[in-house]
Amino acid sequence: MNPRAPISPKDVFLRAEWRNLVMLNYEVDASILTKFVPRGTELDYWNGKLFISLVGFRFLNTKVFGFPFPFHCNFEEVNLRFYVRRRVEGEVRRGVVFIREIVPRWAIATVARTFYNENYAAMPMSHKIQSKSDGVTTVEYAWKFNSYWNRIGLMAPGSSVLPTLGSEEQFITEHYWGYAAQKNGSCVEYRVEHPAWKVWGNGSAFVEGDPSQLYGAGLSAALKNPPASAFLADGSYVTVSRGRRL
Repeated sequence: MNPRAPISPKDVFLRAEWRNLVMLNYEVDASILTKFVPRGTELDYWNGKLFISLVGFRFLNTKVFGFPFPFHCNFEEVNLRFYVRRRVEGEVRRGVVFIREIVPRWAIATVARTFYNENYAAMPMSHKIQSKSDGVTTVEYAWKFNSYWNRIGLMAPGSSVLPTLGSEEQFITEHYWGYAAQKNGSCVEYRVEHPAWKVWGNGSAFVEGDPSQLYGAGLSAALKNPPASAFLADGSYVTVSRGRRL
């Protein structure tokens, strides 16, 4: 759980819903991530393991600085991320660093690059969400890059439950800070506020496409392997704070 006080209204940058999160997690060596680690943070391990996660989800009812923008409220995002921590006066702030984020509209990408220097790109995207009578939920996200469609998805049986304390699912879903390296070498820190998410474990993942042109050789080699784990999170309303330069 996130025990911190709510983000002050004057500090809110974005409010939205993040829903139907497909989370494919790959174990990697630290040497692959070192160059991406923002100043003032360190890599965050779970049981001695480092992960990158390929995550697809839906943004819904999005408002920036309290205002909805027509045709930009509901959309897909697929991102590649990893996990860091920052120590502040005895507090450990566990956060996420995004390597690449894909959205379907250039205006969304432009806003994110302007305010956080996040590595956003705009590409054609789509999604499919299906719940069958046999209790299997299937969620898929797709994006078109260089005339080819890429897809990630998950077939998850049963019902969602809160992650077990100390589990990998809790580790992946409960990082409540974001860190973005800046062009001058500094770092921007921001909070992401949401309740704990329920997850469907033991999902069957599928990946289609070649990530090499998007992510480079080291990351692509890891992504060409089957994920070490895969699960679906239900998501929730989220609040993102304004960024603060460290």
